[in-house]
Amino acid sequence: MRLPRTDRGRLALVLALAAAVTVFTVTVPLLRDWFDLRVYYGTVDSWIHHGGRIYDYRVPGTMYGFTYPPFAAVVMSPMALVGLHAAIALALLLNLAALAFSLRVLAGRSWRRYGWYGCALLACALALFEPLRDTFSFGQVNILLLALVLLDCWLLSTGRERWAGVGIGLAAAIKLTPAAFIGLLLVARRWRTAAVATAVAAAATALAAWVAPDASRFYWTHAMWDTTRVGRLDYVSNQSLQGILARLGVSDRAVWACVVLLVLGVWAARTRRAVAAGEWTAAFALTGLTACLVSPITWVHHLVWLLPSFAVLVRAGHTRIAGALYAVLCTSVVWLWFDDASGVDGFLGSNTYAWITLGLLLWLPVGQSGSTRSNHLARSTSEMAPAPTPAAPAIAHASAQPSPADPPSGATSATTGTVAGPGLGFARKASSEPTGSTSPAASNPQSSSSPASS
Repeated sequence: MRLPRTDRGRLALVLALAAAVTVFTVTVPLLRDWFDLRVYYGTVDSWIHHGGRIYDYRVPGTMYGFTYPPFAAVVMSPMALVGLHAAIALALLLNLAALAFSLRVLAGRSWRRYGWYGCALLACALALFEPLRDTFSFGQVNILLLALVLLDCWLLSTGRERWAGVGIGLAAAIKLTPAAFIGLLLVARRWRTAAVATAVAAAATALAAWVAPDASRFYWTHAMWDTTRVGRLDYVSNQSLQGILARLGVSDRAVWACVVLLVLGVWAARTRRAVAAGEWTAAFALTGLTACLVSPITWVHHLVWLLPSFAVLVRAGHTRIAGALYAVLCTSVVWLWFDDASGVDGFLGSNTYAWITLGLLLWLPVGQSGSTRSNHLARSTSEMAPAPTPAAPAIAHASAQPSPADPPSGATSATTGTVAGPGLGFARKASSEPTGSTSPAASNPQSSSSPASS
């Protein structure tokens, strides 16, 4: 099948794809009715206007309540100043802006080459991605947290390290999962940045303790350790290592701890290699994958942390692998085992997204420095290029030298130790209850509109 080459043909293709995506979105997946946003809104409204306690609130008729650290409630408190529908509209705009920023960071400077046509095709593809679908439909905060973390990735990869760590610190104070990126900074020996991230997280947590002391005391001494407040570990939406074990009937925490330690060892080794090569996007991608695996509960919508991995695959030229894995994550295939995850098919099928996450952690391309990639590209080009003129060697030698204003991607300064060049762009060869409920499961999850919690 040949893609259209005229603007009229491209516009027709985009409109056809947009229509197909719209039909798919409104008929096949669950529509979550912004349920998690309703949890956030109801919590801060009860707290601000009615004197309620943050962790006592429950959505009427359900068992769902607020599960994030107190600082998240402080950040969300401005919602109490507007109505629910205004809060939903604001959340959609913030998520769209955060997604655009995240894609801009992951694409680097190469995004301009794709124009409106490439951006439109990408938008259609993203609308099918189940973690993103659920994040928008629930009114979740995952994309906002991803944007905060990728801000630090951009700062580190471009040598602007003065403010690096602030994004990770804020994200970790809002939700615990991004704290894994402080571990990345420690593995990378970015002591100052790790200290900044830790200090920002501590300061935000202290602010929340000052604003809501009783809620802070309850969360850090009780709620944080009670996974039953979030949902069932064996629920099919839990695509973490503990979710796999729970569906196997393994409840021994020692087994889970051993598996987690093994995964952390793999992550540390591969992350060091990525950082040594100046591949900060790959290092952040590996950390996002690991955070999803080792977290006790990783709902499907948390898997937006896989997006940087697809950027790394595309940049490395593995577009077909990226496309195949991405397509699986658009299918909602794990819900086929919603009622029964027993047997070999249940073990393989109900954990499909977890297998993809684990596979990416093990085989994501890392450790190729910018010079290595450049040499490979040069060799590939030389095989197709005509015989050089006598002046060509001198010209090639001069053109290969980077100017101070345009450092090579992934190059490392031997004197300062800073990484120059983001290595964030794509390669030129571009060619529910899903959040886990404590209530009884619905009989038909793909047609039900029953909500879920964070």
